[in-house]
Amino acid sequence: MAFWTIVFAVVISLSAVVEASAQSSSVNAYSPYTMYGIGELGTHGNAINRSMGGMGVAWRSTQMVSMLNPAGYSAMRRKSFILDVSAEGYFLSNRQNKYDAMGNYLRQAKNAKNMANLREIAVQMPLAKGLGLGLSLAPYGSVGYSMTSVEESEDMWGTIGRVMYSYEGDGDVTEVKLGVGWQPFKGFSIGIAAKYYWGNIQHNYASTISNDFVGQGNYVTTIGLNEYAISNFKFQVGLQWSVIANEKRLLTLGATYDYGGALNPKVTKTVIINDLNSTIVEQTGKDVRNEMRLPHSVNAGVIYQDNKFTAGFDYQYQNWGGDNSLVESADGGLDVKYTNTHTYKAGFEFTPNRFDVRNYMRRVAYRVGFRYGNYYQTFGGKGINQYAVTAGFGFPLRFLGSTSIDVGVEVGGRGSLASVKNALGHSVGLIRQNYLKVTLGLSLFGEDYWFVRPKYD
Repeated sequence: MAFWTIVFAVVISLSAVVEASAQSSSVNAYSPYTMYGIGELGTHGNAINRSMGGMGVAWRSTQMVSMLNPAGYSAMRRKSFILDVSAEGYFLSNRQNKYDAMGNYLRQAKNAKNMANLREIAVQMPLAKGLGLGLSLAPYGSVGYSMTSVEESEDMWGTIGRVMYSYEGDGDVTEVKLGVGWQPFKGFSIGIAAKYYWGNIQHNYASTISNDFVGQGNYVTTIGLNEYAISNFKFQVGLQWSVIANEKRLLTLGATYDYGGALNPKVTKTVIINDLNSTIVEQTGKDVRNEMRLPHSVNAGVIYQDNKFTAGFDYQYQNWGGDNSLVESADGGLDVKYTNTHTYKAGFEFTPNRFDVRNYMRRVAYRVGFRYGNYYQTFGGKGINQYAVTAGFGFPLRFLGSTSIDVGVEVGGRGSLASVKNALGHSVGLIRQNYLKVTLGLSLFGEDYWFVRPKYD
């Protein structure tokens, strides 16, 4: 009875998260880079993975959810259960150098924003000996930005007036993952998972005439509303091979392949003239499809584990540019193109003595990590790099138990203050982002006694 009570509670929790995600957006990102494509990509994994640079493709554990590789589902003990949830706070600052039409430096623009949101929820359970099931929900991509610019052309000022352009966007794409992992023989496991992506992304723009001393009121605000509705399935396969597996140490190799391809979001585009009647002058229906795609992705990793140490390294390749011919254009004719990415992740965990009865701090897990790679888009032909340094702690809630509270911190950056030329030959400053993320996670592990029916005399 206890087992099905837990399963029912998890299903209700997932339903609540799905409903909340469908109703809220723009809480996971605040970046001009999210104006294009699917937005800012989230770091996959639970609070433990993200405290160790995001690595974990080869991580095989009986007491932690395997969100990065479905082959890890097979490590579940019989009569056990894992529920993992985490929330994340996010502080982001942006800086950009501004230039005039002649390429002369004017000033540096700055802004910042704080955000907080539920990060992921995952559940893992055994189906049979050597066979496990995993279910998770986490953000995949997030869009959130708000910008304005003023027309710098003196000709425009002299014939029309002061023109201001506004750009806003928000939305999220959520990934729901359901899979099974199977261990056909000792030391080797395979897994397969179905991934469902859904969400809505909105990109809005407006041109507003102020100080219309020449046009005598003939010019009105023009508003454009672009909405992308995403709903599609993709698949992931994975494997894990424990080269060394004994009571003292474990050395495991792991790999996954994500089958990407077209998302084919439904697109609705509307242009409105903000006159007395808010006249719609153009509108396309939802039968229109966009070229938005997900990449084919290969992840490979290695991890070493013993009673005190865990150390691992992952490499990720994503084929964003191979089949993605979509080219978007920023203001002034700055081409935004997709490019293949290479990401390197490393992490380390140290637990002084998980069996120490007297000293609680010696049972705490201490974690550090690092991540480095390139962003999946180029701007005016120039690529941008991104990095993160991570750290965290795992606080066990019970002696010799696996339930824990996990706290993580991530400090990172993306982009630079360099400039590129747009189609008009004007200098456009790239954006330098710095951020701080704080994660709080709960990993709830159900021991064997959860599934034993109590007997009373």
